[in-house]
Amino acid sequence: MRITIIETGRAPGRLSEDYPRYPDMFAQLLGGADAGLSFEVVRLLDGEALPDPADCEAVVITGSPAGVYDHTPWMDPLRDFVRGAFRVKTPMVGVCFGHQIIADAMGGDVRKSDKGWGLGRHTYEVLERRPWMAGAGARVSLAVSHQDQVITPPDGAVTLASSAHTDHAMLEYADAPVISVQGHPEFGDAFVAALYAARRGRLSDEQVDGAIASLAERHDNEMMARWMVKFLRGAQGW
Repeated sequence: MRITIIETGRAPGRLSEDYPRYPDMFAQLLGGADAGLSFEVVRLLDGEALPDPADCEAVVITGSPAGVYDHTPWMDPLRDFVRGAFRVKTPMVGVCFGHQIIADAMGGDVRKSDKGWGLGRHTYEVLERRPWMAGAGARVSLAVSHQDQVITPPDGAVTLASSAHTDHAMLEYADAPVISVQGHPEFGDAFVAALYAARRGRLSDEQVDGAIASLAERHDNEMMARWMVKFLRGAQGW
């Protein structure tokens, strides 16, 4: 299976030079779960055109520092791509901003939350289980870094996981083979700690130190990778 990774953001400053870029993180994460995958990247930030979703076997939309309300040259074309993917039933996964832009494109409410920054290791309660969620327990834990979140999901979206901070942390769509998650299974702990540290000044020392300390808690990155791969493979016959 070939996965088209749509790159919608890069880490700030030297982090994008010192660590793999987001598509490479996803390729490593998902490739570790399934060696039979191949990957292609669409670099929206560099002006690359989006493909016809009908030509994609599967799609992953990455995180981004942008919000769905920002007026970037690629935001509306990406919304059109998402809607097109729904029409032709292209299997798709969104992560962080990807989670948000899919919900936004399909009519949900996405904006900055009055709960403030989500930082550190967040643990979500699993509300519903699906056959592709192998090994799912009562909770799933991922690193997060976001102010925006899905406030109201679109019609047809089912919330699979939730927390006190993020009501709609994981969504599944009833009318297309699409899932999305607010947390970052592709982020390793060294990278995410460096990302938090780079935001000192924008965030308080207390916020940064607390977020980094929380990374001592376990994560479910590999399990989430298995879920994504199993979902995308199963969705090819959707």
